[in-house]
Amino acid sequence: MGPAVRGARYSAMSTQQPDPYAVLGVDPGAGPAEITTAYRRAVRACHPDTEHPDRERLAAVIAAYRQLRSHPRDTAAPREERPIPVRVRPPAREPDLRAGPVRHHVD
Repeated sequence: MGPAVRGARYSAMSTQQPDPYAVLGVDPGAGPAEITTAYRRAVRACHPDTEHPDRERLAAVIAAYRQLRSHPRDTAAPREERPIPVRVRPPAREPDLRAGPVRHHVD
């Protein structure tokens, strides 16, 4: 395969974006937890540190996950920002005045 054919194949691949749901192997109605689980499973399968690394698939999986996470599912209604619950501890109480170990002497 010559350089011209490789360049043509690359340009054809770069203009066409695959369906991110198909890349991750989930249904289009999948929720965020299911998408994240599928993403992690796919990354573990094709990561360069595994026995059979697949860098092209890894790049496609990462791009698909970024695309799904950056676009909210319902574009008509804005995403509701939920406040993050933060527990505030009450200030530490001063300890009562205590003396060191107390010995009871029997007279």
